Amino acid sequence: MKDGQKTDNTQDLCACCHHKNTPRSAREQRQLQSRINRMIGQLNGIKGMIDDNRYCGDILIQIGAVESALQSLGYVILQDHMQTCVAEEVRKGNDGILSEAIELIRKLK
Repeated sequence: MKDGQKTDNTQDLCACCHHKNTPRSAREQRQLQSRINRMIGQLNGIKGMIDDNRYCGDILIQIGAVESALQSLGYVILQDHMQTCVAEEVRKGNDGILSEAIELIRKLK
C-alpha cells in the first residue's frame, strides 16, 4: 500500500466527524465550557462530600445531578453532530453516515 492510499471506504464514511476539530462559534464554545465547568464543580463537591463522610443519599443525589448534566451535554453535542456532519454527509449522498449516527446514539444512552 502506498502512503495515503486507502484500502477500503471506511475512512470516507464520515470524513467531517474524524477531523481533529469541529468548527464552533466562540459563543458555542463558551456555553459548552460553562456546562463542563459546572460538572467539574459538582464532581469536586461530591469528592468533598465523600471526604466529609456525608450521608450516602445526599451523595447519590449529587451523582444523579452530574449524570443528568453529562447526558444533557451529550445531547447538545449529538444535536450539533446531526445538524452538521450527518446532514452534510447525507446531502453528499453518503447514507452510510446514518449507521454511524445510530451507533453514536446507542452509545450515548
